[in-house]
Amino acid sequence: MATQSKYEVTAEEVLRGIGGKENVRSVAHCATRLRFVLDDRSKVDKEAVESTRGVIAVVEAGGQFQVVIGNTVGEVYKAVVAHGVEEHSGGGSAGGFLPRAMDLVTSIFTPFLWTLAAVGLLKAFLAVAVEISPGFRSSSTYAIWFAAADAVFQFLPVLLAMTAAKRFKANQFTAVAIAGALIYSATIAVIPGKDGTSLTLQAFDQAGGHLTFLGIPVVMANYLSAVIPTILAVYFQSHVERLLERVMPTVVRNFAVPLFTLTIVVPVVFLAIGPASSVVGDTLASGIENLWGLAPWAAGGVFGGVWQILVIFGLHWAFVPILAQELATNGHSLLIGALFPAILAQGAATFAVFLKTRNQDLKAVAGPASLSAFVAGITEPAIYGVTLRLKRPFVYASIGGAVGGAIAAAGGSGADGFVLPGALTIAATLGVGNFALQLVGCGVATAIGFALTFVLGFKDLPATPKAAAVDSGSGEGDGNGDGDGDDTVATLTAPVAGKVVPLSEVPDKVFASGAMGSGIAVIPSEGKVYAPIGGTLVSVMPHAFGIRSDSGVEVLVHIGLNTVELKGRGFSPAVTQGQRVEAGDLLTDVDLKVITEAGYDPMTVLIVTDPGRHSAVVPTATGDVRPRHAALDLIG
Repeated sequence: MATQSKYEVTAEEVLRGIGGKENVRSVAHCATRLRFVLDDRSKVDKEAVESTRGVIAVVEAGGQFQVVIGNTVGEVYKAVVAHGVEEHSGGGSAGGFLPRAMDLVTSIFTPFLWTLAAVGLLKAFLAVAVEISPGFRSSSTYAIWFAAADAVFQFLPVLLAMTAAKRFKANQFTAVAIAGALIYSATIAVIPGKDGTSLTLQAFDQAGGHLTFLGIPVVMANYLSAVIPTILAVYFQSHVERLLERVMPTVVRNFAVPLFTLTIVVPVVFLAIGPASSVVGDTLASGIENLWGLAPWAAGGVFGGVWQILVIFGLHWAFVPILAQELATNGHSLLIGALFPAILAQGAATFAVFLKTRNQDLKAVAGPASLSAFVAGITEPAIYGVTLRLKRPFVYASIGGAVGGAIAAAGGSGADGFVLPGALTIAATLGVGNFALQLVGCGVATAIGFALTFVLGFKDLPATPKAAAVDSGSGEGDGNGDGDGDDTVATLTAPVAGKVVPLSEVPDKVFASGAMGSGIAVIPSEGKVYAPIGGTLVSVMPHAFGIRSDSGVEVLVHIGLNTVELKGRGFSPAVTQGQRVEAGDLLTDVDLKVITEAGYDPMTVLIVTDPGRHSAVVPTATGDVRPRHAALDLIG
């Protein structure tokens, strides 16, 4: 049996903490979070989920149990789904209108979010190239690359149709055909104009042509990049399809349902849904413009200051369709321009923590988290792993975001593409408003976030003891002690979930006397047993595993008392002798019921079989313990 990947381990631990896959109604993910809709919140062990390796934080908002993973959320999501958890495709989340709206937005936009971010970045690179060499804009090379960068947004209705159809449980191909009809109206010349020249439906309407459907006047809108019209069209499609599937004979259903769906839905969209929803979308977009027109510095300051607070609760997703509609209507987004300072300030505060903290674990989180914020515009690792955890840096970063956002917005700065605000995409703001003020705003926000955090400081986590840092792979420390013989040189993690008991209380004289070595015992609550340290498996039996670490530490994990008599019954080893394992790798699955029904004690013993090599073997775990949590320190 193959060794589990770290993503599979994280997924397994998260599922265990939320009450098992049976307690999950559905799961989806966004850029950094797993978003669970649960049946019974009382079954959740929130602390266990928060302490799982690979989990940054847990947030409960919008009727969802959100587990913040970071940039590897996609891999963990795949592992969760592999356990048989239902992927989110509709059915709603718990809560009222706002939670349901948030759930809708994330399920529709998340699947292609990174593609949108990528083409936005490509647009930013092209903008820089044109600034350096203005003649580049007229080259065919520029045209080809710009086509790659702009096509996704121009044909955004197709992507929206695919994801919305999955959400509303409609036929995806029929949905694409409906979205294609919307785009067709603005791109393909199909109707003769007054001079006999073929025009698109949109151009014909704009030229004063009398556009009707079966005598009913049609008000033509611009459906390129249309967001709200597409989503509503697919929602309407889903209801029409369900009705047709109920009334159509089985023998003709396969072709008749899409035929009649298109025949009904497309005209209704052009006659009613499209014009009405276009007005709503244009109103939202013009609302942002009007807000900036009244007091741009105030609008930018407010959004720059509160944006990261919205991120904490996942409420920033509510603005994604507004941003998309703003770009579709105006060709640029003023709101995105104000978000650059907010995100860079968060990265700067996190970097200040990285430089200032004496806690090595926090430093290990802060470094990559600040880079993620600066470069990719992803701030969840910085927020949950560093600034919000320390409180004051988060406040400092929000102040920086507010001041910087006000400065940037005062110059009318914005972005001409959908980008995740960060250092790499700042060029997307070149052609909108005062780029110099945008740079000043970003610089001021970065300086405030960094300076306030570094100078005014924060309540640091306890300094990491020298030589006590544990390697995530092997479970061993760096071994570079002071030479006084009492430094921690290795840490063993708990091999199984359950309640820790002193070795002396084990109802087996050999173990209790310490004759086999020093350690602890765990009364297991679950049947999965993991390696407490990295190394080579020098002995493998169904009920016992011997591991020798790279530095020579010898460890025994013994599952149950006298369970050798079971002759392997109830044990499903996942490893073989001679195999290399890392701390936290699965050793075996155990059916605890088989052990107890056979009359044996399932108590699991973790011992260091060569304790004489160390000045002390110190138990560090008490009470209930989870797998992979520190359990024993080897001193000197």
